[in-house]
Amino acid sequence: MIITTTDSVEGRRVVEYLGVVTGEAIIGVNIFRDMFSGIRDIIGGRAGGYQNALRDAREAAFTDMQDMAHSRGADAIVAVDVDYEVLGKENGMLMVSVNGTAVRLG
Repeated sequence: MIITTTDSVEGRRVVEYLGVVTGEAIIGVNIFRDMFSGIRDIIGGRAGGYQNALRDAREAAFTDMQDMAHSRGADAIVAVDVDYEVLGKENGMLMVSVNGTAVRLG
């Protein structure tokens, strides 16, 4: 399935709009990841644990969105937007949400 942030697919014509499709994933931030991330902040470098968790959440959100589009018979998802939000009283959760418009191409 073609997924793009643009509102069209180059060389293809949108013949039918099938509606907005979405995907969400929420991940918890655990104390061990926080601890090692804090060490990275002090000595410098990338927080690999957070990056991997964020990547996994983003991939899960995209998979959910694709599944919804596929169930509607879409060939592509256009105008995709990716958002990240911190949730929870102690900012202990991270939400990744994606949305776009499912379309059928000609």
